[in-house]
Amino acid sequence: MLFLAATIDSAMMLDATIFLGAAVILIPLAKRFGIATVLGYLFTGLLLGPSFLKVASNPNDLLHFSEFGVVLLLFIIGLELQPSRLWALRHAIFVLGGLQVTITGVVLMLIAWHFFHIRLSHSFVIGFGLALSSTAFVLQLLSEKKQLSTTHGQQAFTILLFQDIAVIPLLAALPFLSGAQEQKYDWIYFAKVVSIFAGMVFVSRFVVRPFFKFVASSKATELLTAAALFIVLGVSLLMNYIGLSMALGEFLTGVLLADSEYRHELEASIEPFKGLLLGLFFMSVGMLTNV
Repeated sequence: MLFLAATIDSAMMLDATIFLGAAVILIPLAKRFGIATVLGYLFTGLLLGPSFLKVASNPNDLLHFSEFGVVLLLFIIGLELQPSRLWALRHAIFVLGGLQVTITGVVLMLIAWHFFHIRLSHSFVIGFGLALSSTAFVLQLLSEKKQLSTTHGQQAFTILLFQDIAVIPLLAALPFLSGAQEQKYDWIYFAKVVSIFAGMVFVSRFVVRPFFKFVASSKATELLTAAALFIVLGVSLLMNYIGLSMALGEFLTGVLLADSEYRHELEASIEPFKGLLLGLFFMSVGMLTNV
């Protein structure tokens, strides 16, 4: 048993060493040739994946683990967006985001229904599924090019935020489209969702901030990192339990803590984990690409 555990640990360490070594070599080369970091990670994953070198034994497990990097990305973006600023963007979020999701979803749904003769309910799923973008890809590209603060960067961000919100009603519509008799998303479910978000507002104000003050009083900087990861993991588990987007939950948590006096410490603690896990996420997507 001990030999098996040692073998598994050695295999995982070998994979991790290869991934880190490949990223350290190939990503700077990609940047030198003017290739975006995201594409560099995708190419690295493609090279290491089943299509070529076949280094990773189970890319799916790697993908699920590294998706936590997307969650951390949304948390950090939330930390940089104070509630007053988010409230000022409310019209752009619902107008721009609503128009993008509605128009794109309807057009793609009609194309699938009219030209490919797919049932209307199936066309709805296809159209509105394709209307949603990858928050991780778009925000990483905007952040890398220093365009998040530009006009088009802010507009893209508001659309992505609306897409994360739109996932909730779209998921709620799926059981009705499938004709299922038992619906998971009833009024009790939505009451639970509202209660949890209201509870998050209360806890962030009256529990989390005194908690960080207590941790900071110990003068142990590593405990702030532990506390930040504890909050992020706790909210992720809660969002997963009620069936909501973990990324959306982490974004709202970041927004609620954006005007905290420990915002910069939180951001500095999470940033290294976010960068490494996001890189691993894009690499795992590349590994799963079927050439």
